[in-house]
Amino acid sequence: MSKTIQQTPNTTISRLAKRASYDVQTIHTILDESLVCQLAFIRDQIPVSIPTGFVRINDEIYIHGSVGSSYMRQLATGQDTVCISVTHLDGLVLARSAFHHSVNYRSVVVFSKAQLVTNKTELYQALELFTEKVQPGRWAEIRKPTENEWKATMVLKFKIEEASAKIRTGPPKDDEEDYNLSVWAGIVPLKTIREEAIPDPALKQGVEKPGYLL
Repeated sequence: MSKTIQQTPNTTISRLAKRASYDVQTIHTILDESLVCQLAFIRDQIPVSIPTGFVRINDEIYIHGSVGSSYMRQLATGQDTVCISVTHLDGLVLARSAFHHSVNYRSVVVFSKAQLVTNKTELYQALELFTEKVQPGRWAEIRKPTENEWKATMVLKFKIEEASAKIRTGPPKDDEEDYNLSVWAGIVPLKTIREEAIPDPALKQGVEKPGYLL
C-alpha cells in the first residue's frame, strides 16, 4: 500500500484538485528527476526565490552552499519556513481556443524549515550523492574536497513532511462546441536531454572521455 503525506492548509490543492497527489513515491520521483529547485522565503520583509541544486536522501532534501552565503546563514537558524518547489514541463497543450491552451507538467511544493548538517559522515554522503545525481559515475574519479573546502561548505537539509504534487497529462480539454472547429489541436512534447559531452579546452592531453558520458 502506497504511503501518503497528510494534507495541510499549505499543501491542500483546491484549484483543479483532481490533479493533486499526496503520494510519497510520486513526490519523491518528481524531486529526483529535477536537478534544480527554487527556495522561496522572506528576507528583510521582502520575498526572495533562490534557484539551487539539491539531492533527496530518504525523506529529506539537501542543499549546499558557501558558509559566507547570507541566505544560507539565515536559513541555517531554522527560524524561516521555506517553500521549495520543482516543475517539469512535459508538453505544450495546444487547444482549439486560446482559453484552453495549457501545459502538461509534474510539480512538487514542499514547506519546511532548514536543519544545519554538522555530522561529517552525513556531509560527505550528501555531497557525494549530489555529485552522483548531477552525473552518475563522477564521484569515483574526481579529487575529493580538501579539509579547507569542507570548512567553506555549508549543507542544509529539509524534512519532506508538508508537501504535495500536482500533475497534468493528456490532450487538450476544449469546450464541446469547439471540437468541430478546423483548428489543429494536440500536444508538443518537451524533454530535457543530455547531449554529447564537450571537452574542456584546457583538458590534459591523453585524457579520454569516461564511459559514463555520451
